[in-house]
Amino acid sequence: MLFIIPNNYTEDEAKSIAEKVEGVVTENGANIVFREFWGKKKLAYIIKQNHYGYYSLCEFDIERNALTKIDRNLRLSNEVLRHQIISIPAISDEERLAIKEKQAQASKSDRKDEKEKPNSKEKISKVVEQKEKKEEKKDSSKAELKDLDRKLEGIISAKDLI
Repeated sequence: MLFIIPNNYTEDEAKSIAEKVEGVVTENGANIVFREFWGKKKLAYIIKQNHYGYYSLCEFDIERNALTKIDRNLRLSNEVLRHQIISIPAISDEERLAIKEKQAQASKSDRKDEKEKPNSKEKISKVVEQKEKKEEKKDSSKAELKDLDRKLEGIISAKDLI
């Protein structure tokens, strides 16, 4: 379950609210397996005049029929802006660590790829060089046209053609 606590609370108050929500979960017969308080984050869109909220993740084992009670309690609560409960297969702590390591490696490789990509200054200099080459080609073709025009003038004005 992921839930968002409104920004009108301090971080300490938000943590105590998160504990209260976890208490509601355990009261309904759930066994909390994993919890993580993500802290204050910007919301994707405004919810009840809130631009920010405190995110908290809580994974637990529970019977399906007890989920409706938890969902109803959270819907009626003024201390929770939004919540989302999804069903996932149970994973062990080792599997969770392996997943986090893979995510960390993926983010490192993404950062490495960004370093290898040329930065904006390099891109601008390449574009400028390409424009200069095009202008040089245009100038050389203009010079050739001028030469052709002179030759044509000479041919046309020649007296031996008549």
